[in-house]
Amino acid sequence: MSMISNHLPTAELQALDAAHHMHPFTCNSELSQKGARVITRAKGVTLTDSDGHEILDAMAGLWCVNVGYGRDELADVAARQMRELPYYNTFFQTTHVPAIALAQKIAELAPGDLNNVFFAGSGSEANDTNIRMVRHYWAMKNKPSKSIIISRHNAYHGSSVGSGSLGGMSGMHAQGGMPIPDIHHINQPDWWADGGELSPKEFGLQRAQELEKAILDLGEDRVAAFIAEPVQGAGGVIVAPDSYWPEIQRICDKYEILLIADEVICGFGRTGQWFGSETLGIRPDIMTIAKGLSSGYAPIGGSIVSDEVASIISKGEFNHGYTYSGHPVAAAVALENLRILEDENIITHVKDVVAPYLAEKWQALVGHPLVGEAKIVGLMGSIALTPNKETRAPFEAEVGTVGYICRERCFANNLVMRHVGDRMIIAPPLVISTDEIDTLIARARTSLDECHEILKEKGLI
Repeated sequence: MSMISNHLPTAELQALDAAHHMHPFTCNSELSQKGARVITRAKGVTLTDSDGHEILDAMAGLWCVNVGYGRDELADVAARQMRELPYYNTFFQTTHVPAIALAQKIAELAPGDLNNVFFAGSGSEANDTNIRMVRHYWAMKNKPSKSIIISRHNAYHGSSVGSGSLGGMSGMHAQGGMPIPDIHHINQPDWWADGGELSPKEFGLQRAQELEKAILDLGEDRVAAFIAEPVQGAGGVIVAPDSYWPEIQRICDKYEILLIADEVICGFGRTGQWFGSETLGIRPDIMTIAKGLSSGYAPIGGSIVSDEVASIISKGEFNHGYTYSGHPVAAAVALENLRILEDENIITHVKDVVAPYLAEKWQALVGHPLVGEAKIVGLMGSIALTPNKETRAPFEAEVGTVGYICRERCFANNLVMRHVGDRMIIAPPLVISTDEIDTLIARARTSLDECHEILKEKGLI
């Protein structure tokens, strides 16, 4: 077997990593100087690194390990499927049992008339599918000019050229010729950063109405769809004011444009219901799924499509697909993952037990001198760091400087908590216990205290 269990010393692993491994979203030259953290195993919500440190993973990997690490059932299902049918494609009028069973199960779980699934290998791929699908849908309805997709600044929808264009991350758009044509962005509903003197309610309505203005400016006959995450994830766990989503839904209904809910992070229990759309009262025509679909144990994504859209697309040949669309091993793992979520009542555990418990502890962090606001929906939360809570002021340093300092203190205290700019964010595995939440909060407080001291030393506060 080529698996390395008795691994090399950390420094040697780091040197090999630096020599050959190009990391995503990383300045690789800087990382090679510092040395990557080498994770060797994990169980529940705890990671173990090559030096034996046990780290509480408050990010569930990359927002995805919903059922926690070390689930033997998922490994067993993958091995069994690999022996029986390791791979076959779903092109050329062919199918297989795992893809059939998973599509049926997803249709059962998804709300409304979202009864059809187009499989992909990731959320990025699924959003690329969505671009082609909504444009083809309108072309099939003899409205080929309806090709513009409206998204939001600071949204994240993946990092391929198509999905990266849908996203509104300026750092991504600065590299590689994005966005592609016919993608338009409106402002995000981030009251803390952008609300000024408006109440959250007024601000939520104003930001939602930017969609209507964009439709009218661009031309109703040109706009195909609006895409958004129910809660912006990688943008910093931005929770829109309560007034926002009802107004977005009204506008999409009024102008008959397709609404795409990117559920890659919010789906499969993260918000305390199966989908974030249910938590926030959204009625999408298409949902993007990935991450929690398999709890990250196998790469899989997809688009859950309404009966109306699917019926139009199905009238002709849709010249689109991926080698790994509905991969049998990934589909089998996803199906078992969904069984675990259901049979162990994990989503009820989130809604009734750990989400309310975490919300209380998380919102209490506003008492810390560095913390201006704490937002949380289910098991995804963020805190805004600020030198002045009253004015919601930014720091004197470049955006992200303070967030990075805080993140480094978290890692030093064996807690994985991310920073987006000067917001700190969490999204722990859904199986986290109240005791583990206490540990998370204690380590977060220690890290905030240490960050506060460093900022005083540096004269940033």
